Amino acid sequence: MMKKSKIKLSTRLLRKKVRRSSFGAKKRCRFTSGEIPASDINYKNVTLLRNFITERGKILPIRISGTASQYQRLVAQEIKKARIMGLIAYTSGSTF
Repeated sequence: MMKKSKIKLSTRLLRKKVRRSSFGAKKRCRFTSGEIPASDINYKNVTLLRNFITERGKILPIRISGTASQYQRLVAQEIKKARIMGLIAYTSGSTF
């Protein structure tokens, strides 16, 4: 009879495996997945644009929003237009 050998994983490899899987689901672009039509990206659509701005007024980066680079550039351009038109504030408005 042959004994089945068990492959031992070191604790370092186990921790690395857990770390890798603990990040959660990969972010997907809302526009390429069809959740939001790309035609909705417009400076007049303030409710959509506010999803891509922090509470301090900064534009969210791709790594946080998960948006594809093509749409990220378009969103940033439309946010800047909305700021110029006065629809979105440049900052949060808090004074120091």
